[in-house]
Amino acid sequence: MNERQALAAFAALGQEHRLRVVRALVTAGPEGLAAGALATVVGVASTNLSFHLKELSHAGLITSQREGKSVIYSAAYAGLSDLIAFLMRDCCQGRPEVCDTALAALSACDCPTGDTAHV
Repeated sequence: MNERQALAAFAALGQEHRLRVVRALVTAGPEGLAAGALATVVGVASTNLSFHLKELSHAGLITSQREGKSVIYSAAYAGLSDLIAFLMRDCCQGRPEVCDTALAALSACDCPTGDTAHV
């Protein structure tokens, strides 16, 4: 991820409903959520949700796929991981203890064994 992409991701996350969308999709896991269910979880009208989803998709933070009449949205774990890596790329300056808190938070994921989608 380069600086321009990171700025786009942070701009997309810098709005409360979009941040809630990403957090809800991360919580939902790789199965994602249908647009209607996502609107309910986030507390935003379905008519406004599409605008937020478009912004998050353009920033590479969510993906979508059609399943029958529904559109299922999922967190783009690779994009989110790239954003975290961008922030932490130059971490530590030779002092790994500086990164301990961030590493502990990331390793605290309660994913089932073999589920790498959240990594």
